[in-house]
Amino acid sequence: MSGLPAVVSPVEPVLPAQADDDAQMIRLWLARSSSPNTRRNYEREAARFLAQVGRSLGTVRIGDLQDYIAGRPGSSATVALTAAALKSLFAFAQEVGYLRFNIGAAVKVPPIKNTLAERIMAEADALLMIRQEPALRNRVLLTVLYGGGLRISEVCGLRWRDLTPRDEAGQATVFGKGGKTRVVLLSAATWKVLTDLRGARAMGASADAPVFLSRKGGQLDPSAVHRIVKAAAARAGLATDVSAHWLRHAHASHALDRGAPIHLVQATLGHASVATTGRYLHARPSESSAKFLGV
Repeated sequence: MSGLPAVVSPVEPVLPAQADDDAQMIRLWLARSSSPNTRRNYEREAARFLAQVGRSLGTVRIGDLQDYIAGRPGSSATVALTAAALKSLFAFAQEVGYLRFNIGAAVKVPPIKNTLAERIMAEADALLMIRQEPALRNRVLLTVLYGGGLRISEVCGLRWRDLTPRDEAGQATVFGKGGKTRVVLLSAATWKVLTDLRGARAMGASADAPVFLSRKGGQLDPSAVHRIVKAAAARAGLATDVSAHWLRHAHASHALDRGAPIHLVQATLGHASVATTGRYLHARPSESSAKFLGV
């Protein structure tokens, strides 16, 4: 017998299970996102998918996923959201060792038709929505959505401590998408209506109080903002599909039309890339070769 010591094979460490079932796995996956809107949308997509395929995550096949996405009703944007959500779920489940394979890697997110041009209202229409709103709180809300280019979640989360006087106007510190904070300079007109709103409070407003209060005295929620915008659009005789995000689109487009530098609009809106802001230039081109033809 050889005197050499026996070779001991290294023992692979056993990773602890990260989830006991699909429901727990989905909760862990959703917790990764800092956006309540993303969590809500992704949770809905995962629940709808699992209910329809009738399988656990570990037994879903690529064909199941492909067939589900191909048969998903709705616009190209809706189908793309579904595909992106499910790809994210399967990728995360494999990443943490819950699944052996990521079947979502074999599925492509379908292209989305760019309908941005359809969702940019005229400057006169945006101003009409604001001016015809009879309630002070709602009028200021519409003004900030348009004048500041804020998202719904950003305007709902505004507190008085986030607003700071600046020269003849002021600025808002906004906690935005992806957990990023940015500072938005506001015009003198927008700052004035915000000051009027605070002054209209019977007992004033503490620094920690929401700028836009609900009827119950808490923070206004996104669904209430949607209703306010829809009512304002109807009052102004605009299309029924006008939403709060249309006012953000209008801010970007109208600012560019008036000569604002694209990088400034990017910073104000909190876009991660100037390419995102550039979509507004393509949606409303100022020149076209068609103008040079005789027809």
